[in-house]
Parts: sequence; structure tokens; C-alpha cells
Amino acid sequence: MNAHERFIKDVTDSKINTYDYEGHKRLTPQGLFFCVMVEETVKALGVEDITAVIAILAGQPVLPTRGKFGGATKGTSVASRVSRALFDYDFQQNILPTLTNKSILAFRFRMVNNLGVFIGRWTPMAGWTITAYDVVKISVLTILHYNQLVNPEDQINDATAGSLG
Repeated sequence: MNAHERFIKDVTDSKINTYDYEGHKRLTPQGLFFCVMVEETVKALGVEDITAVIAILAGQPVLPTRGKFGGATKGTSVASRVSRALFDYDFQQNILPTLTNKSILAFRFRMVNNLGVFIGRWTPMAGWTITAYDVVKISVLTILHYNQLVNPEDQINDATAGSLG
């Protein structure tokens, strides 16, 4: 037996922990983690996620508009059109900070005086915020749940999960 064959034999003979979970037999730690992540994702996806997707999509500038100044985002969104119709209130001055697809790249706020424009431009940002929250929540809950199921040597020692559980 040469060194390469001995290495392969040592690897295959080493003890790898396996787990049974929800009808799945002999899962590796990685397979178990994947199953737990899928379960936590399914549990977390609810009305908030539908709201997030709708807000993100409704805030995209897909509707045509008349001419705009250079540097402006082309088009307008469904959220902007609807909120302008529902909340058509003008303030005396441009006091409401907004971001567009172009201005967010430079993190440059555009000030507006119309409440409807303000709401329409912040709608997709609310959707992205909900989505970011869901990603963090799913990640933390997955690690906590996984660590409860596995042996100590297979646990994920994450600082975030460690401080929560």
C-alpha cells in the first residue's frame, strides 16, 4: 500500500458523525445544516416576505415618463404613481429626503416637497429592509437550531449565534 492509498484509507476509516432528521437518515453535518436551513426558511417566509417582494417590485422605475433632467433615473414606478395620487400633498419647501436607483449608488439624497413622491421612493427601500431582516433572522435561527441537534464537535461556533444561545 503506497502513501496515497494509506491517506485514502485513513480518511474513509475516520469517524464522521451522521444524523437522522425529519425522516432523512444518515445525514452528514453539512446535509443536516442544509435541511435545518430549508426548514427555518420555510417557517420564516410569511406575509412580510410577500410584502417585501411587492414593495421592491412596485418601486422599480418600469413605467415611461416624459423627459427628465440629466442624471435622473429614467421612468417611474407603480408605487410612485399610486402614492402621488393617494398622497398628493405639497410642503412649502423641499424637506423630504429620498433616494432613487441612481442616487442610492452615490448615497446622495434628493430632497422633495411632495408627500406622495417621498412615499413612492421609499417603498422599495422598505422592501429591501424587510428582506435583509429576514436573511439575518433565518441565518441566526438556522445556526441555533442546528447547534441544538448536533454533537459539540459539529457545532458552528458563530459569534452571533453564540451570543443569542
